Amino acid sequence: MDPRPLDLGLDSFPPATRADWLALVDGVLKGAPYDKRMVTRTADGYGLDALPERRREAAPIAGRLAGAPWKVIARIDHDDAASANAQMLADLDGGADGVALVFASAPSAAGFGLSLRHEEVVAALDGLLPEMATLRVEAGAYQGRDIALALARLYEKADPAALDLRFGLDPIGDFAALGAAPIEWEALAARLGQTVTALHGRGLTAPMVRADGRVHHAAGATDAQELAATLATATAYLRALEAAGLPLDAAARLIEVTLVADVDQLGTQAKPRAFRLLWQAVLEACRLAPSPVAIHMETAWRALTRHDAQVNLLRGTLAAFAAGVGGADSVTVLPFTQALGLPDADARRLARNTQIILMEEANVHRVADPSAGAGAIEERTEKLAAAAWELFRAIEREGGMVEALTSGAWQRRVAAARQARAREVATRRLPITGTSEFPLLTEGVPSVLAPARPHPAAAPAEGALLCEPLVGERLSEPFERLRARAAATKASVFLAGLGTPADIAARTGFARAAFEAGGIAASGNDGFTDLQTLVAAFRASGARLACLCGSDATYAERAVEAARALKEAGAVTVYLAGRPGEDEAAQRAAGVDAYLAAGLDLVAFLDDAQARLGLGRRREP
Repeated sequence: MDPRPLDLGLDSFPPATRADWLALVDGVLKGAPYDKRMVTRTADGYGLDALPERRREAAPIAGRLAGAPWKVIARIDHDDAASANAQMLADLDGGADGVALVFASAPSAAGFGLSLRHEEVVAALDGLLPEMATLRVEAGAYQGRDIALALARLYEKADPAALDLRFGLDPIGDFAALGAAPIEWEALAARLGQTVTALHGRGLTAPMVRADGRVHHAAGATDAQELAATLATATAYLRALEAAGLPLDAAARLIEVTLVADVDQLGTQAKPRAFRLLWQAVLEACRLAPSPVAIHMETAWRALTRHDAQVNLLRGTLAAFAAGVGGADSVTVLPFTQALGLPDADARRLARNTQIILMEEANVHRVADPSAGAGAIEERTEKLAAAAWELFRAIEREGGMVEALTSGAWQRRVAAARQARAREVATRRLPITGTSEFPLLTEGVPSVLAPARPHPAAAPAEGALLCEPLVGERLSEPFERLRARAAATKASVFLAGLGTPADIAARTGFARAAFEAGGIAASGNDGFTDLQTLVAAFRASGARLACLCGSDATYAERAVEAARALKEAGAVTVYLAGRPGEDEAAQRAAGVDAYLAAGLDLVAFLDDAQARLGLGRRREP
């Protein structure tokens, strides 16, 4: 055999430059603006170029070790201690590496969670081997200190260096969620420092202070806002621990962060990578050696839906995948029925197994930072980190995270982002499968151990430190409120198809999905070629609303007479599926009350439709 290397002639193919690619793109765009077709604008305002100017070298961002799996953390939020204990043991036996013990006072509790009574905490943790499992605490309401000290006493006979107790001390998060603090921040910071110093003095080494981005994300924050708030909170804690006498390097190791894994795969992959870059910048400013920060990620509460809840399984899988390959050290997948109430064993098992399959069968954890060198992820990571850094600097100029909350400056930023996203949801530019797109009124409802409980009404804020609380809302809630209002009625709309099945198919499907997103059942038909049959079918349907569906050509020929006939037959409101055209004046004169077209505010449209049926007060235009 000839030992000489095989010459494939690859040296004759020089690497393509960006200019080479742009020349090819210009040929495809045929004069269309490059920025509109090839640059995506994010909610944070920066653009993502399909052909970025440069790409980072393929170097992993220091975080989870190569080949190391992330930890699977199961959420324990049953309000009965014995049941919570059974859940914990089942999850650990089923492959979870640890549990998040959620108390009823926690911002993440969603109406459930353990009480703060010591005997119930002890009962819930019965059988836990603390040296073999991670225990994360989600306390809220400034109860973290008492729970941490109680747990330290409970496990005082165990080797403290072997314990992975994550106490989750987060007074700034409690302040943001409650809108009030019992004492001024300086006193809170001092108490935090004293608590951490005492726990650390007992030999406990796991991160015990938590900067939590979930309260900001649930309230509507963008990715950059979530990272900036989390970084500003972590920095405030770093200062508090240093003031308590801890060396800065030791203080940094005692801080962990929690970020949200959302359904934007690339955005979620970039989020932990970007935060690691941000934390590195903070450590460098403190003249500390580089050290990775512990990052836990939880799937997004605001992305969960009550309707067609099985789609949440897909959302959770996508988010968990992105968090895992993005470098999260541990991940919690919210059960797919979490928005419906207290999840049962089946929903919990699916949440747990989603991660186990990703690691044990798909092996997605085997590569260290698989996003390294990928142009799309590298660009997003860098731009997300840059946007978050500028926001972080703005918070620091305002005096820090506590001052930004107290002044209301932070709430205004988050509110603007929330309102912009709400418009995207309402207009279906940000579609929600099973809710605003492809709704199914005859769906079955998965079982839960207990139905969802309304959040208790906020008490008047009292305390030494006050701010407007950050209140979370799931993206699908505006549509869910419409569905709930219509659920007890037989609200319906007659789809008046004008022409053949081919003429009506597109707009009939569009109109049906739009009305049923608000719980208004839409009748189906193959279209009508004569007016008498159409009117007879409308009367037989029992509907009080009618929507003309057809092609532009059939509208020009028949919409006016069909609208007039439907009004005469008793239609309270006649809609036309499509945009107003040249015949709008004649159509409105004949009885067309409103037009249903892509891009309108569907929530407002459906609210008005329900009001016309007597299901609510009609808003004035």
